[in-house]
Amino acid sequence: MTEQHLNFVGGRDIGADFTPNLNPSDLSDVIGEYASGTAEDVSAAVDAARAAFPAWSRSGIAERHGILRRAADEILARKEDLGRLLAREEGKTLAEGIGEVARAGQIFDFFAGECLRLSGETVPSVRPGIRIDVTREPLGVIGLITPWNFPIAIPAWKLAPALAYGNTVVLKPADLVPGCVWELVQILRRAGAPDGVVNLVMGRGSVVGQAMLDHPGLDAISFTGSVETGRRVALSSAEKGRKYQLEMGGKNPLVVLDDADLDTAVSCALNGAFYSTGQRCTASSRLIVTDGIHDRFVAALREAMAGATVGHALDSATVIGPVASAPQLEQDIDYVRIGEAEGADLVFGGQRLNGETEGFFLSPALFTGCTSEMRIAREEIFGPLAAVLRARDYDEALAMANDTDFGLTAGICTTSLVHAEHFKRNAEAGMVMVNLPTAGVDFHVPFGGRKGSSFGPREQGRYAAEFFTTVKTAYVLP
Repeated sequence: MTEQHLNFVGGRDIGADFTPNLNPSDLSDVIGEYASGTAEDVSAAVDAARAAFPAWSRSGIAERHGILRRAADEILARKEDLGRLLAREEGKTLAEGIGEVARAGQIFDFFAGECLRLSGETVPSVRPGIRIDVTREPLGVIGLITPWNFPIAIPAWKLAPALAYGNTVVLKPADLVPGCVWELVQILRRAGAPDGVVNLVMGRGSVVGQAMLDHPGLDAISFTGSVETGRRVALSSAEKGRKYQLEMGGKNPLVVLDDADLDTAVSCALNGAFYSTGQRCTASSRLIVTDGIHDRFVAALREAMAGATVGHALDSATVIGPVASAPQLEQDIDYVRIGEAEGADLVFGGQRLNGETEGFFLSPALFTGCTSEMRIAREEIFGPLAAVLRARDYDEALAMANDTDFGLTAGICTTSLVHAEHFKRNAEAGMVMVNLPTAGVDFHVPFGGRKGSSFGPREQGRYAAEFFTTVKTAYVLP
């Protein structure tokens, strides 16, 4: 009998209809059945969160610290089994899954500490004898909508600060990967989160997500996902006058200059473009390489790609796991066809692979001879596909790097301090990596981008307070 997992609203487990959660490495492996929520469930969750908000927002910092600290401890203690669950439901390799769970635990640990570091400022007024207190207060009830590519880390980096700063939440995970979030909510229950503070409604975006956008009772929405859906979140929120935060994707460049260390450049490209099956908004999908190193770089990267085993996420030999779903696999294959039709040269991979189990396996694809006008060099593919663009020199490479509607992260491989410092200042991205993969960020510093990648305050670190709180200025005549 497949285990059924219910939604959690106001301290109660609810649900009637269920959807199977399948392993993309082995479609015969049913991880469990997870509730498919309704608009009525969303309404009940908002009501529960609103009822819980007054007490939670005024709870002591020690209480909130203790709950988040206990949650962090359990996440870290269970990183092996939760990492295995993550690998089964999303397709990341087991090592990547365990690493992501550890990051979620570190995020909760960080924000447990932030509960004890809440601060404001007291300043004198221009009017003698008057004191001014500037403080931060929780926003209220916040809707959290999370994507499928980081099933526990992204929910953690939204949930932890929301709770630390005294908000209550309605959480909707991606329908494709509900398992990790369900476990995370159970951990918070055991950690002592009061009824109604954390509410989980799983289900389809067209039903649950839309109901959240339509509900007037949400004071804010934090969303990570596609550009198209992000625009809908923005329009809906603007109409209702609520605060919103968007993380929507990237088409990230990795610039490789003639003076780069070749091994470093290849390692950065292999990791950034193809690890996590390329399913990261920070993936290096554009490899911009100057003339003097271009051919050697392509040859060395092809060799490295040939040595990167594609297979079952739980196989210790696997470097690149399966694509997360059938629709995503078909989209990736479509982009391979598009690249070839546009005149790019497919020099490695791009074929569906057969494994020992039925799954969504795809060999990583590398295109050369690309131009900035090609769709494979402009549109976010969200798969293990990378386009190599040739540049004459650093100046042309920088211009090509910035020639995009996105601006999440940008990387450069060089041994020139002059070029590294210039790139840091002039790359039009929210995050810049020097001699490091474009993917892979720390949990205690701000995350976010520019242009079409992000909107609103940054996520993670102390900067999270800018979204999850509101500022109050109080004047006092003693």
